[in-house]
Amino acid sequence: MPTEPDSKRIQERAEALLPEEQEAESDDPIAQAGQILAESDARLAQHAVPGAAPIEHRQSEDTVEPVD
Repeated sequence: MPTEPDSKRIQERAEALLPEEQEAESDDPIAQAGQILAESDARLAQHAVPGAAPIEHRQSEDTVEPVD
């Protein structure tokens, strides 16, 4: 059972579904948001596993300039 902070986090995520997530027309946006967050948390947890491939966090300014 989710804790109170988890419930708030899930509720906030359900209220901020992306357009492509809304297109799924889920009957239960709370469950959809919970699943999205669970998958995200699992990816972040993988980062903490020794020997796992590192997760790179890049910003748009980290990219190279396009060649004309």
